[in-house]
Amino acid sequence: MHPVEITDANFEQEVLKSDVPVLLDFWAVWCGPCKMIAPFVEEISGEYQGKVKVGKVAVDNNPQISMQFGIRSIPTLLVFKDGKVVDQIIGAVPKNSITAKLDNQLQPA
Repeated sequence: MHPVEITDANFEQEVLKSDVPVLLDFWAVWCGPCKMIAPFVEEISGEYQGKVKVGKVAVDNNPQISMQFGIRSIPTLLVFKDGKVVDQIIGAVPKNSITAKLDNQLQPA
């Protein structure tokens, strides 16, 4: 299972209207740290299949979403739940830092 490519065009449908939490990876091809966390994002996409939707936003191609959420440095990972940003991670972090944030959102309220 690969992350969904999120664009300015499908953002609302794929992220804001998602019935499961969404992990959104803001990245660019020229970004070294983005390449470092890319394998983690891929793995999480498979491991959390059905529980969390994982998407990737290429910032160079989708300036609208990046501006809307004030993305100034990449990689930035945003966690959405019920159409709202509930958590964020900036920079290259270990995989367990990412999964801990997701697990928080999957706990019953």
